[in-house]
Amino acid sequence: MAHRRLDPGPLVIASHNPGKVREIGALLGPFGVEPVSAGELGLPEPEETEATFIGNAELKARAAAIASGKPALADDSGLSVDALDGAPGIYSARWGGEAKDFDLAMRKVHERMTAADSDSLAAHFTCALSLAWPDGHAETFEGKVFGTIVWPPRGSRGFGYDPIFQRDGDDISFAEMDPDEKHAISHRAAAFDQLVRACLKR
Repeated sequence: MAHRRLDPGPLVIASHNPGKVREIGALLGPFGVEPVSAGELGLPEPEETEATFIGNAELKARAAAIASGKPALADDSGLSVDALDGAPGIYSARWGGEAKDFDLAMRKVHERMTAADSDSLAAHFTCALSLAWPDGHAETFEGKVFGTIVWPPRGSRGFGYDPIFQRDGDDISFAEMDPDEKHAISHRAAAFDQLVRACLKR
């Protein structure tokens, strides 16, 4: 089935997370897309009621597209830790509490891994990207990157769980990477590559 193409012009980024909006904006820049965040438009954040990254990405994208009357792109992403049976997973942001305090969330990961009956440090990031239109149509893509949990946190770049995640084959955390380097190899980049090939490249 053919994918729907996205025309140049305004695109609502269905996120109130400035770091995420910046990353997505940088990836979209070359395609004539003009990103505007849901926060700037005063759009509410819908409750994430789905059980998967893809389900929540589609829910958020459709809500923003219908509310704004413009195409919208939503990202649902998170960290899954093998020793924690895939947690925090789709609840990654919620582990930081109401304030979305990722220092707290990272400590929680470390404490629960220490208490777990496992020697595994393996983890992966997942990103689901959903591009939706006001008529409810959505195109959704998923990317992953695999690595290990490191402690204590390292680096001040990036956001979220980046300071405790080291990709397989690297010796620095995501938060120690140059942002352009991270953009090129991250889970979000993997999902974006699929989206670009399907919906943006002519």
